Amino acid sequence: MNRFLTLFLAAILGSAVTIIATRFLTSNGSSGSIVSYSKKSNTSDTTYKGNGSGVNFRPATVKALPSVVHIHSAIPANKQYNDMGPFRDFFGDDFWGRPREEKQRLEMATGSGVIVSPDGYIVTNDHVIAGAKEINVTLNDNRSFKAKLIGTDPSTDIALIKVEESDMPFISFSNSDFVEVGDWVLAVGNPFNLSSTVTAGIISAKARNISILQDKSAIESFLQTDAAVNPGNSGGALINLEGDLIGITTAIATPTGAYAGYAFAVPSNIVAKVIEDLKQYGVVHRAYLGVVIRDMDSDLAKTLGLKSLKGTYVESVVENSAASKAGIKAGDVILKIDDVEIGSTAKLLELIGIHHPGDNVKLTVLRDGKEKEFKVELKNSQGKVEVIKKEVNEVEEKLGADFEDLTAQEKKKYGITGVKVKSLGSGILSEQTNMKEGFIITGINHKPIKDLNEFNEVLSAQQGGVLLEGVYPGSPGKYYYAFGLE
Repeated sequence: MNRFLTLFLAAILGSAVTIIATRFLTSNGSSGSIVSYSKKSNTSDTTYKGNGSGVNFRPATVKALPSVVHIHSAIPANKQYNDMGPFRDFFGDDFWGRPREEKQRLEMATGSGVIVSPDGYIVTNDHVIAGAKEINVTLNDNRSFKAKLIGTDPSTDIALIKVEESDMPFISFSNSDFVEVGDWVLAVGNPFNLSSTVTAGIISAKARNISILQDKSAIESFLQTDAAVNPGNSGGALINLEGDLIGITTAIATPTGAYAGYAFAVPSNIVAKVIEDLKQYGVVHRAYLGVVIRDMDSDLAKTLGLKSLKGTYVESVVENSAASKAGIKAGDVILKIDDVEIGSTAKLLELIGIHHPGDNVKLTVLRDGKEKEFKVELKNSQGKVEVIKKEVNEVEEKLGADFEDLTAQEKKKYGITGVKVKSLGSGILSEQTNMKEGFIITGINHKPIKDLNEFNEVLSAQQGGVLLEGVYPGSPGKYYYAFGLE
């Protein structure tokens, strides 16, 4: 099993790794919705009746191809220092002034993206643009544009970028809940730098959790397909035979780094919710039910005296959570959410994940052999319902990163205090260092920091050279990053 998961992890990074071998080493807009749904989005019939010669992929291809773009991300390739000896060598006598400037080396990583609105919003994978100093987009007609990052969501590996252009060709969304196993699908992207490539396959499975996303709030409920997907397809479109978007291709399972018959896409319903939040609020407002759940299996069903394996089992309920306040109890089996059957924990997370805090959902629960219905008002991770727009923080904006406080569990586990780098975009950190997401900052200029407030206070008053010290969970030793603030 561990070997299998390792293959998944290698595959999601495969785009960057493969491209490295061939690279040359030398306003959120309007407040309206950016998601356009197809008029046929509420249909499960994705079968195309051709001209008598069988399935015809051409109409869907012609419709969708102009909306799929080729993304080139310029990523800094700076040195990383985890020892004070070479760190001193790097700074010389200028440490407390402005760090000595070195010619920066950029590496080019490529991937795909999908235009979702005529005013230039583009959805892609977070891992396609993570840490990029510059993002360039090439359209199917070879026009090129610089793109700016609007926001990212590591929990789903989705990112939203934008180019300043009007009348762009864009794709319509289809309701991914109506996709069925066996449906024909097309994958559109740019594998191995082969622009505008289309491959065909079927939906092999739904609500697949492959444990590839490392975010603590990860939502994995992938559509699985056997359409040929390779490094460079990341962020591209998975479409039905109407030419409408049903998913964003994200990962492959492979022992070689290339196509082996198993590809995975984030369902369009999750994508739509994430990018709407990123555009409107700058962050994703995630709803939580507040339960610890597990998949049903034969042993569990036998222990519970159940004949059916339907639903997900509630092992425990978080105190003062949405589920607790609604009356859900440990030992319940959740069968449906808003009348949609739950076949796995992944499906439950997907159905909750498309909602906002404050939304109401109907849960159908099996308790003591009888079905009961509960109305649940969903909460955020702090047990509240308020939707808060991200405040513009000058320090975070200048650094080009989002930070968050360590949780009590993380402080206890690692025995430290500090601030975690939640996501990286364009800014000082990506331009002057090769810091990675997940880095925990424990000190600034040799002085420890406790939380995000102290972090912002210290850097707000800082000018000249800055030295950040910290750790990567699971990696030995301390790491140091230096940059200049004006």
